[in-house]
Amino acid sequence: MTAAVIDRLDHLVLTVADAARTIDFYVRGLGMREERFGGGRLALSFGRQKINVHVAKEAPILPRAAQPAPGSADLCLIAAIPLPEVEAHLKREGFAIELGPVPRTGATGPITSLYLRDPDGNLVEVSTYG
Repeated sequence: MTAAVIDRLDHLVLTVADAARTIDFYVRGLGMREERFGGGRLALSFGRQKINVHVAKEAPILPRAAQPAPGSADLCLIAAIPLPEVEAHLKREGFAIELGPVPRTGATGPITSLYLRDPDGNLVEVSTYG
């Protein structure tokens, strides 16, 4: 068996159509923190991870994915609070839940998940273990 080379995910990139709408969704809906870095670049921070936000119609940051496009991501995020509280919060803030809660399998075992879409149509799965 090969030894593990990777320890954890540091960041990923979402290509978006409208940075303000994306920031609002992830900050107001999911409690992430907006971060500006490197001369005005945008990111969403949570825990020890972040999501860098690249606007599709702006000059690309190189290197980049071969075909970056808004709405092409599928993310699973683990909630820090019980899923019923997440569901209630999302409904209070006016975010529609597409599916859930439903049982799924996460990286380390069974999870329960809610599914919703961000402003670009990316599928966002919010889950809890146990």
